[in-house]
This record gives sequence, structure tokens and C-alpha cells, in this order.
Amino acid sequence: MPRKIRVLVVDDSALVRQILTSGLALDPAIDVVGSASDPYMARDRIMELKPDVLTLDVEMPRMDGVEFLRKLMPQYPLPVVMVSSLTQRGKQITLEALEAGAVDFVTKPTTNVAQGLNSMLSELRIKVKAASTANVSHWKGKKAQRPATPLNGAVRALAESTDKVVAIGASTGGTEAIKKVVTEFPPTMPGVVIVQHMPPGFTKMFADRLNQLCAMEVKEAEDGDRIRTGRILVAPGALQLEVIRSGGIYQVRCRPGEKVSGHCPSVDVMMHSVAKQVGRNAIGVMLTGMGADGAEGMLAMKNAGARNIAQDEASSVVFGMPKVAYEKGGAERLVPLDNIASQVISLLSEK
Repeated sequence: MPRKIRVLVVDDSALVRQILTSGLALDPAIDVVGSASDPYMARDRIMELKPDVLTLDVEMPRMDGVEFLRKLMPQYPLPVVMVSSLTQRGKQITLEALEAGAVDFVTKPTTNVAQGLNSMLSELRIKVKAASTANVSHWKGKKAQRPATPLNGAVRALAESTDKVVAIGASTGGTEAIKKVVTEFPPTMPGVVIVQHMPPGFTKMFADRLNQLCAMEVKEAEDGDRIRTGRILVAPGALQLEVIRSGGIYQVRCRPGEKVSGHCPSVDVMMHSVAKQVGRNAIGVMLTGMGADGAEGMLAMKNAGARNIAQDEASSVVFGMPKVAYEKGGAERLVPLDNIASQVISLLSEK
């Protein structure tokens, strides 16, 4: 019988600790070994109980979740799933927590609480199990992370057209992987479209954060936005993004839709549209993530003549989406995260 996943629940609310503990215990593969009301108690309980995964509240008294992660991860790397509020501050801290080493997050429901709670707990069980397989060993010994410094007056490209498109898909661990890749792109890069599994609100904040750090312009995609040199468009949460061609230009269509491969936005939806509309003028990139979303779409891109790569296992937080994309034949090779930006630029030069 496989060993159960040992989970420590950290939240300043006794009621939330009870709800999360009961919700996680519904899965026979999970064993909630304890709880803590703040990071100081959590530190002691981690040493005592040696959990496999931590669930961590975002906003807490005495020390917020981000500050705790910055202290914890270099000394005791541990897969962490943030339990986030939907407040503006909660969203900001959640994104900073992902920068500081958290594997993933779930959001606390604010409307239709009973139904929303069941959905959130189901999502949490899935993400805790995925987190238990996450590779966080690279955090060991790292200096405490501080938010990256925004670019000062970065030159933005103003080119009016492009005949190439870079399509990037990611999920668990993807926010940091995406940041690593796109901050190395020059302002003269062809247009980039990104699907990162993330709820509404978070995608805009994520895009705004990248816009501070990148030489390219980054924005949350809006229906009709043009894909052009120097611009990165991030699919909005809860909308499906497709690439369309209008005359000699590429644009995005962002519409409500059913979940595809379990997600909205879906990497499969985006990549299938790139295969159909862009064909051999596209580059596909599959980054760290749980599941198989994007594998079929990337294969369609390859069959249409696109060149595709995927992140390798050693540098992935969760080697799910890249693994399946590679095994199905959509990605031609596996590449370490540090080399992906240069590989994309090299592939573009061959087209």
C-alpha cells in the first residue's frame, strides 16, 4: 500500500484549519498530520512532523505567507500550496509567494460559499497530490528571494507586423518558469501568446508584473488584441484564447467557453488555433505543469510545420505537461529552463 501524503495545514483561522483538514481527509491518499495558526508555530511543526506538503494561508498576522516562504525554502525546501483570498492584496501576495517558492495556489470562495467550498476543496486535494511530486530541491541554500527589480525605461518595440508567433503553455510552477523565459526575450521578439492556468484577476496581475520586468510589452489579452513584435499577450482567466488571422495580421479571440482538457483557458485550445492559423511560422513551448493540457495542440502545431520544445524533467516543478507533449511527439526535444529562451530565439532565426 503506497505511503500517504503527509500534509500540514497553516492558517490563522481555526474554522478554516478545520475545513481544510476535513476536506483534505476525504482523500484516502492524504493524511493531515497537523495544523498551525501562524508561521512561527508552523516552523516548529515542520521540524517535528516532517510533512510532505504544506498548505499556507496568504495573509496572516505577525508574518505573511511570502515572508515565511523566503525564510523557509532556502533552509527546508518543501512543496507549498497557497490558500489565497481574492482581495487585491491577496492576489499580489499570492504571486509573490509563487516567486518565493510556492508550487501552486487555490482561492477561497467569496460567493455561493457552500458550492464554492466543495469546488475549492476538490481543487486543493488535486493540487496537494501534484505538489507532493514537485521538485523544489533547487531552493536549498538559495539566498532569501526578494521581488525582482522592474526594468527602468525598457525600450519597447513598436514594429507594426510580424509573420511569426511564439505560443507558450504552462501550469503548476509555470509563473516562475514563464518569468525566467520571457524576461530574456529582447524587445524585437515576434509576438508571444501565453496560457498559464490561473483564475480571473490573477492573470491581469501576473501580466502587469511581467510588464514591469520584461523588455517586451506584456498585457492580459483582450478580445481583438493584435499579436505583434514586442508584445506578449497572457490569456485571461476563465476565457478561452484563440489565435485568428485577419488579413495580414494575427489577433486573439478571447471568449467564454467550456473547459477543454480540464481548463479554461486551455493550452490545447490556444495551440490548436496556432496550428490552424499560423502553421510553420509558429514556435511552441511547453513548460512545467500538471496533467496533459496542450499535448494534442502541440502535436497539431508540429504536424502543421511548427518547431516545438518542452522543459526538461530536472528543471520542471511538475514534469507532467512537458512529458506528455514530448511522449506524444509534439515537442521535438526537452530543454533545461535556463536554455529555453535562447533555444526559442535560435529556432526563430532558422525560419
